[in-house]
Amino acid sequence: MCMGLGCNAAGVIGAKIMDTPKEKLLAILTNNFMPCNGRFPFLITISTIFIGGYVANGFQSIVSAVAILAIILLGIVFTLVISKILSKTILNGNTSHFVLELPPYRKPQIGKIIIRSILDRTLFVLGRALAVAAPAGAVIWLFANIMIGDNSILTIVANFLDPFAKLMGLDGYILTAFILGLPANEIVLPIILMSYMGKGTLVSLENTYTIGEILIQNGWTILTAINVMLFTLLHFPCSTTLLTIKKETGKWRWSVLAFMIPTICGIMMCTITTAIYHIIV
Repeated sequence: MCMGLGCNAAGVIGAKIMDTPKEKLLAILTNNFMPCNGRFPFLITISTIFIGGYVANGFQSIVSAVAILAIILLGIVFTLVISKILSKTILNGNTSHFVLELPPYRKPQIGKIIIRSILDRTLFVLGRALAVAAPAGAVIWLFANIMIGDNSILTIVANFLDPFAKLMGLDGYILTAFILGLPANEIVLPIILMSYMGKGTLVSLENTYTIGEILIQNGWTILTAINVMLFTLLHFPCSTTLLTIKKETGKWRWSVLAFMIPTICGIMMCTITTAIYHIIV
């Protein structure tokens, strides 16, 4: 779980130390409930603009940080709950006992550790990411630049998804951005900004105030922000993580299950949150 806070693919690889196949699969299938470094910038930006923006000056950073902490804690809750459900259903089986054994102390072999870390982890993960990033970048460009009538393919897809997205308290462009952001979570916000601004390439803005103005002008509210943060936590893993799951388990069905579980949870959470909000407001 802690490794997943850095990279879910690394967390999946780390699950190989589990003693039993059941525990390994539980760790792999639930690792995506930990927000990785690719999702933290998006979460922090939205929390700063909308959550922190609703309190007085001097408390904005604290409130924003508390909101991010709440998201992490929610991810832990989902990890434990889904693990319990899976262990009682499709992954029912024996659980190993926890044994703490202290090995003999030896002088670390720094060179061997560095080389093995680079070859077994860094290059493997980067290779998987590159294999998907290049074609995915071409797909995003084509979606934004190929016109059918007066609209781009991106706009047509967003309009098609908009009714479903509204049930989740989102809009069609947001949902499309999450789908096109499958290669890397870092590009979800740039895709959203690109869509709103009508650009043909990904947009990266550093000014939080400017980003907030664009989002608010395109109909974002506190409900939108909350649901975006929830769906950022509870949606399918990135393509690198999915490929890593296939590599570690040897079967695509576990990648499909890892894709479906958090996505279903995210759709349910956003839909329930939106319904409660409309009832109260």
